Amino acid sequence: MMRSICLLLLLILPFADSQSAEPTNVLLICVDDLRPELRCFGVDYIHSPNIDALAERGRIFRRHYVQAPTCGASRYTLLTGRYGGASNGALFQRAGKLKDDRKAVPPSMPAWFRKHGYTTVSVGKVSHHPGGRGGADWDDDKQPEMPDSWDRHLLPAGDWQHPRGWMHGLANGEIRKNAKDMDVFQALEGPDEIYPDGNSVSEGIRQLKELAESDKPFFLAMGILRPHLPFGAPAKYLQPYRDVTLPPIPHPGKPSGKTTWHGSGEFMKYNRWKRNPNTDPEFATEVRRHYAACVSYADASVGRIIHALNSTGAAKNTVVVLWGDHGWHLGEHSVWGKHTLFEESLLSPLIVSYPGIPMAGEATEAMVETLDIFPTLCELTDLPGPDFVHGTSLKPLLQSPNASGHIAIAYAGKRQTIRNNRYRLIDHGNGFHELYDHSRAGETKNIADGHPEVVEELSGMLKTRLALP
Repeated sequence: MMRSICLLLLLILPFADSQSAEPTNVLLICVDDLRPELRCFGVDYIHSPNIDALAERGRIFRRHYVQAPTCGASRYTLLTGRYGGASNGALFQRAGKLKDDRKAVPPSMPAWFRKHGYTTVSVGKVSHHPGGRGGADWDDDKQPEMPDSWDRHLLPAGDWQHPRGWMHGLANGEIRKNAKDMDVFQALEGPDEIYPDGNSVSEGIRQLKELAESDKPFFLAMGILRPHLPFGAPAKYLQPYRDVTLPPIPHPGKPSGKTTWHGSGEFMKYNRWKRNPNTDPEFATEVRRHYAACVSYADASVGRIIHALNSTGAAKNTVVVLWGDHGWHLGEHSVWGKHTLFEESLLSPLIVSYPGIPMAGEATEAMVETLDIFPTLCELTDLPGPDFVHGTSLKPLLQSPNASGHIAIAYAGKRQTIRNNRYRLIDHGNGFHELYDHSRAGETKNIADGHPEVVEELSGMLKTRLALP
């Protein structure tokens, strides 16, 4: 009899332990236009104490590449785990396909978590439109950007009136009408709330506290707007940079020959006081300082979010991901913006942190893609692995920073690129290629004509990868 009871307990106890374990929450922090220019990424003059502290508790991915050098297309990949969707309207196009045939479109990452018992909430700019709606002012409930994905998809516009106004707002409710009449940078005295992120981060914290009190696990995504143009941040964040000597801009000249260079139209359309950073070094330095101020403002927002997470007690069972949606040129290749297929547009920060991560604070140099975040979060939360994503779980790299990475793919319009440890190949879609050797001159000398065998090999890998179903 006693033996039978003991055998029964051996069978029951492991099940009881698995049932008593708290499910794992997800806190995803998306930062707009953030270069991997942070102290934890080796840039000493940047003040980023809160992101640095998060990095000390997690894994830093120094070679994380996005799939597209523009907000909407990059966020499409983050939220679906799939290649494709090269335009800013990619998620709205996906929504149209869902309307026609729901079974033909794989679920999004938040929809997958929602299907498996999570409450999913988005605050700020997570998909392309802050708040996730279409219409003239991006607030039409009849035009959802991501159907079936979020229990709540929020953007409190505050003084900026509506999500469109918030998206390109400056201090105290200033809304962009004609970009030429709005200053490209600004730093006014006041608290964080005088710029758009202050308001939305406060709402995100309210949502976080409510979610932490629930019996259900949560998937909370919070989007931080800065350092997106125009570069507006409270003056206190500019102060540390006023007297800093910035390092020289690497390869600042306009590239010769055919490349994905462009005239920085998104930047140049703002009021620049008739100054051009490509010909005015003092103005270029001012632009870089204001960008840095916006990075520190974003860092302060991250600090507010993490403090709130810790205060709820939910940090002990929450995976935190900090992700930049793409890079941003600050004068490299004579570009001030994104949208190229150069390294500066495609390399962005990625940090993953959770309690008990091995070798916390260690960085990995393995190449990874935004595509990998969806399957990684599923594995870390013990959800079924989605078989429709194109990425690979990063758990091996979270267990050991010395694990292997993989090639990285990106695209802009009809142009596509592949990056391996040594080379970047850019295929223009018309038979013309750029090939750069990062072991020598980096992305400043096109060597495609002299290395046809490398072009052919990488082109084949690129086509194979993008042909995934």
